[in-house]
Amino acid sequence: MSEERSCVVVTRDCWTESNGTACMSYRLDSIEVQNGKRPLEYDQEGENVQRKLQKHSNSSNLVGVTLSLGSSSASPPEQTDKQDHAGDNSDRNTLFPALDCDSSINSLIRCSRSDYGAIASLNHNFRSLIRSSELYRERRRNGVVEHWVYISCQPLEWEAFDPARLRWMRLPRMTPNDFFVFSDKESLGVGTELLVCGKDVLAHVIYRYSLLTNTWSTGMQMNAPRCLFGKASLGEIAIFAGGCDSQGKILSSAELYNSETGTWTTLRSMTKPRKMCSGVFMDGKFYVIGGIGGADAKPLTCAEEYDLATGTWTEIPNMSPVQPNLENDIPDTSAAPPLLAVVDNQLYSADYAEMAVRKYEKHNKAWVTIGGLPEGVSSIHGWGLAFRACGDRLIVVGGPRVMGRGFIEVHSWAPREGPSEWNLLGQKQSGSFVYNCSVMGC
Repeated sequence: MSEERSCVVVTRDCWTESNGTACMSYRLDSIEVQNGKRPLEYDQEGENVQRKLQKHSNSSNLVGVTLSLGSSSASPPEQTDKQDHAGDNSDRNTLFPALDCDSSINSLIRCSRSDYGAIASLNHNFRSLIRSSELYRERRRNGVVEHWVYISCQPLEWEAFDPARLRWMRLPRMTPNDFFVFSDKESLGVGTELLVCGKDVLAHVIYRYSLLTNTWSTGMQMNAPRCLFGKASLGEIAIFAGGCDSQGKILSSAELYNSETGTWTTLRSMTKPRKMCSGVFMDGKFYVIGGIGGADAKPLTCAEEYDLATGTWTEIPNMSPVQPNLENDIPDTSAAPPLLAVVDNQLYSADYAEMAVRKYEKHNKAWVTIGGLPEGVSSIHGWGLAFRACGDRLIVVGGPRVMGRGFIEVHSWAPREGPSEWNLLGQKQSGSFVYNCSVMGC
């Protein structure tokens, strides 16, 4: 493949490096091929599926590609360069010769996350900045947020979907032991990290994917390791509440994780122990909703609200959506935790049995049906179906139950735009059972 030059169009001033030439302008409009590296690697299988989808929907803006996240991580010799990892600021003022450091960063935060891998390949200074957390802190401070959906339909394999550019991206494969592979796992996007929690041979473990380095790591633990907990994130923080310890004891304890510092802080315990619950942030407060608890391990209809300002919990009766009735010989623990999402500080739930979407009316503290779920998505008592908030939209990720190799679909609906009308954003050949799904906004 012939080497092509990079082109970040910002003025007509240009500078030359050993790896290629970069052109500058005051706007970062497009990045095509950097230093001979193609930022886009076409996934032939995904491309074929997307072509069929495009033909089916008569849409001209669907793109079926796999974006190589590896372009944002350094080659092995570069990974040993501690200066890159430290985010050296010594030459930041030379990012764009025509601009000072602050103006340069202000331009970069308005680029798409999809372009950062290509920008990082321009030179050491760009790479150092993008692999530090500074750029994402500035994005958050300026209200620049992009939401990507992270999906696992095969053990140890994760893909990201960019709903703005309609692109699929493959993450590096996880490399844990066999025990973790077959354990139940839970995931959450927080800050620039994707946390995947499961069990090892002797204990609970957490694998952490870093968007900054495009790598997985482990070794981090909660103060009180647990599973089957309620959790949610807000910017760089996340709260984990309830769940079970390694002995099966249902917990009332809660912890706050700060992804900027990598630290866990124990919070005041809830009023009730519960497991298999769901968590959301709404109006700046954390809610843990539903689940199973009590001496008889029965479903809970109440919720608890945690006020971050006062550090106190308040019980809210009947806030949990009505869970579908299971057959008499099926235990309550066979059903998935409540499928909940918050958009524009409004709480929504998905009823997998009735294929309905409901909204929680705050003023009268009641759930009302506002529409249906997309046709064709299926689940097993709620498992295998993802219902999430993605910016100002609700998304549903799932697929039909089929024999052999199936496919998953990503559907989207913005409640503020009116009655439920789901748009099909993407479709990809894969297992149709969604094991884990999280949204990362940064």
